[in-house]
Amino acid sequence: MRKPWIAGVLTAVLLLGACGDPSSGPEAAPSPAVPGTRASTTHQPAPASPSALAVEPRVLYLGDSLAMEARNVVGQQLRMDLGARYTSAPYSGTTPCDYLEDTGRRSLVPDADKAAALVRAEHPDYVVLQFWGNAWGYTWCMDGITYDASQQRYFTRYRSDLRRLTEQIAAAGGDDRPRIVWVLQGPDPITPDRVRRVNRMYEQQAAASGDLVSDAGASVSPAGDRYAWAQYLPCSAYEHRHPDYCTQPDRDRTALHLDKDYLHFCLAPTTSTPKPCPVRSPGILRIARAITRTVAEDVRGRRSG
Repeated sequence: MRKPWIAGVLTAVLLLGACGDPSSGPEAAPSPAVPGTRASTTHQPAPASPSALAVEPRVLYLGDSLAMEARNVVGQQLRMDLGARYTSAPYSGTTPCDYLEDTGRRSLVPDADKAAALVRAEHPDYVVLQFWGNAWGYTWCMDGITYDASQQRYFTRYRSDLRRLTEQIAAAGGDDRPRIVWVLQGPDPITPDRVRRVNRMYEQQAAASGDLVSDAGASVSPAGDRYAWAQYLPCSAYEHRHPDYCTQPDRDRTALHLDKDYLHFCLAPTTSTPKPCPVRSPGILRIARAITRTVAEDVRGRRSG
């Protein structure tokens, strides 16, 4: 029997929006994820020379509602820290198969925003992929395969989709193949073992294809217990230096989630129309900073190499 708080989580997740009012967001938000409709992505012109990586890496950010709510903050961090040329096209409710080309399936991602199509159009140096790992059959492309109904089928299919998505991104990049950054997810109070296995698959796929992982999920986990879910964590050194992000300074802790949303990190309620988060949210900033560190470390390594 499902616990009462789980029912609340399911309601929040099925909304699958990031949060807030687009007029409050720092950048233009995409239109809702409607199959066949082009997203309003934040495109930047691609530099003419491949050597521009040394100065301003080109980063493409794709994913589900976690990426939707974080898209503006991730872009701000990448631009501020790396001078990155940034493009994002997240769609709430998606899973990796939604970004595959030539599947013949209905999809929450229109053809123009499939991963390979955007790689051909934008020529990114990095493709950052952030997926919680939709487990409830919300997206058509999973063909009704859900974690609850058949864990083995779910994991087999998920692993296959990660491999195919990697192959399509690599083929689209050709000689200038972008490096993929798989974002590891934070603790999941709904299906805790599932997110462990999904994260392992991201790590295994990255190792097999010479790509990267960013353990952004560790930044929203308690110290010493990577997969323990927490609504509040102690304020970090950064949050102490920037008090707006230490939401309860009298208790030396900051909020990661709203009371009724155990999945998203936006501290404004989800809405039926997915949008970037319009309010300061420590969890989103922690994740964005972790992703940026991963890209920055690799950029430095490629420069020095």
